[in-house]
Amino acid sequence: MNPVLQEIYSTVIPSAPYIIAAYALLWVVLLMYVLFVVRGFKKTEKQIAILEEALAEKEGLNR
Repeated sequence: MNPVLQEIYSTVIPSAPYIIAAYALLWVVLLMYVLFVVRGFKKTEKQIAILEEALAEKEGLNR
């Protein structure tokens, strides 16, 4: 094996578990964030629907 490649691999391979763990953590945090945002959107949509119903009901009573 080429001595330069051997030196590169000897410095990269020991740190590989840390790099893999960092990427895995990044993906987990990103997934959690997306799920949190989607949950917030669903909650907001429900609240808007309730407000629209209440507004329609109020407008019907005022006529």
